Amino acid sequence: MSHEKEYAVHRAPIFTPTFFVVLLIVLIGFAIIAYRYWMGVGAVSNLSDGWPWGIWLAYDVAVGSAIACGGYVLAITVYIMNKFKYHPMIRSAVLASMFGYALAGFSVIVDIGRYWNAYGFFVPSRWQPNSVMFEVALCIMAYTLILVIEFLPSVFERLGELDKWPKLAKFSRAVYKALDKVLIFIIALGVTLPTMHQSSLGSLYIVMGYKLNALWQTMFLPLLFLGNAVLMGFSIVAFETVLSARQLKRPFEKEIVSLSRVIPYVVAFWIIVRFISVTVSGAWGEAFSMSWLSLYFWLEIILIAIAGYIIFATEYGKSQSGLFLSAMLLLIGGGMYRFGVYIVGFDPGPEWLAYFPSISEFMITVSLIALEVLGYMVLVKLVPVLPNMSAHGAKTK
Repeated sequence: MSHEKEYAVHRAPIFTPTFFVVLLIVLIGFAIIAYRYWMGVGAVSNLSDGWPWGIWLAYDVAVGSAIACGGYVLAITVYIMNKFKYHPMIRSAVLASMFGYALAGFSVIVDIGRYWNAYGFFVPSRWQPNSVMFEVALCIMAYTLILVIEFLPSVFERLGELDKWPKLAKFSRAVYKALDKVLIFIIALGVTLPTMHQSSLGSLYIVMGYKLNALWQTMFLPLLFLGNAVLMGFSIVAFETVLSARQLKRPFEKEIVSLSRVIPYVVAFWIIVRFISVTVSGAWGEAFSMSWLSLYFWLEIILIAIAGYIIFATEYGKSQSGLFLSAMLLLIGGGMYRFGVYIVGFDPGPEWLAYFPSISEFMITVSLIALEVLGYMVLVKLVPVLPNMSAHGAKTK
């Protein structure tokens, strides 16, 4: 079966009531962003010198980039582990990853106080190659570009079908064939970059030292963040597959049932490393102190463990609703871990008031999520992204 027959455009109206509701949320958020640039970051946020990184970095970058790792884990599964039966699922994952990473980069610009100096990143004389932040920024920008290139074949495939513009169609088909020949090298680079920056997102907080609570502060942070990204990557693929089947009224893709079988093993590995890290840090006393931090720690672990158990040991875990519930628990638990590192477990000192995001910060974050949803909803109806269900897949219970 050729690549062209693996994917199909979802034939449905673009301008629906849901479209306009999501668009309204996007517009409200971007109005607040415009106000932020006019009045300054302090006018819309509760950030301070003690809390320079808030929800925009914690969710939009740290959590959002992990949720956007669906394309990363599927690329490993399909092209490295040679499981090509999952190939029809990859475009949808790449599309979601592209939006996730692009909006993570955009949120950094929103967060930067002196945004007019951002151009310095593109001036080599200002680079600091020993900086973890520089490596994270460079990798995220490069990976976003890689995701755009990985998604382009779907655009050129669609343009190649436009018989009303024969020259454009001919050009698009030629570009599609050229991209198809070099795409494997682009994908290889795309697998390398997240491995680097996801671990480095954890390394950023090693240097925080005592300011990060012992339940999260560990030299294992790079490994834990990378494992967390893999876990959330598989989870979002399962979550999106079930959600798109229900919301777009498409047949359930049975491949996700077998793909999700790897999740319990990733869960087991991650929890073992998590417990080892707490042991090495000597933080078990803190874990059983019955403080709100210890309760947060155990809730994070329990949510992830329950989800892994449902998939591994129950028939319910093989159903649509079981997979959806498990994926949702994993995304919440995995997100809680990253929030634990970036906000919950972080304490800059008694001289600083506790940080809680302002309504404007929440709205900007919600608007970026809405923009991602809106872009996904529109593009699957314009270009062949979703699996062609006439060629594969079937409903399951």
